[in-house]
Amino acid sequence: MRAALLFFLIAGALAVAVIEAAAYVALHRQHFAWTDLDLDDPIGRASATKLAALRGDADRCAALLADVGAAERPAPPVRQSASCGYGDGMRLLPDDQGSVRLSPPAPVASCAMAASLLLWERDVVQPAAERHFGRQVTTIGHFGTYSCRRLYGRSEGGFSEHATANAFDVAGFTVAGGRSVSVLRDWRSSGPEAAFLHEVRDGGCRLFATTLSPDYNAAHANHLHLDQAGRALRGWRMCR
Repeated sequence: MRAALLFFLIAGALAVAVIEAAAYVALHRQHFAWTDLDLDDPIGRASATKLAALRGDADRCAALLADVGAAERPAPPVRQSASCGYGDGMRLLPDDQGSVRLSPPAPVASCAMAASLLLWERDVVQPAAERHFGRQVTTIGHFGTYSCRRLYGRSEGGFSEHATANAFDVAGFTVAGGRSVSVLRDWRSSGPEAAFLHEVRDGGCRLFATTLSPDYNAAHANHLHLDQAGRALRGWRMCR
């Protein structure tokens, strides 16, 4: 009788533990790689891996963007060579609620990058701007997404993530009221602009496979490089 009672007590405790664990995972799915990605979720430990996985599922990626009302729209496929082009391009557009503009406007990025940039702007850039300037960012200046080239523009060697529109180079920001923040000018300054830039770089490290800043090398002195290289699926991210 005692053995049976002990068995039922243990079984009941295990059942409660399983139910509580499942409830915790459901409420914090951004931390668990085996759960589905939802772009309404906050950034978590598994966010970068889930975002990188969208490179292999363009339809699902587009559906996730549509679910959150993103303005991004599919772009016609481009194929310049075996190493250059994209079939999952999304044109990055501001939505009707006045979301941040890009300058130059409407670049095309891979769908995984589009989803990652949406979360970065919403959960990293805008909160950082509010903390440091008391205002929202209205424009992100950039040096482009798609470019059929090898790493560092070399004549041989591996191709850049830009060759598949899977990267985005951020040159600076404009804050409501007209305040300008430049990676080249402000990265090593001592004011709020530098603190803001370092914060958005660090936040990018939680979302992108690669986040490179002027701290990395001279080639990045004037921009933040963000990309979703496939190595993020193996849990390897580069943040400098």
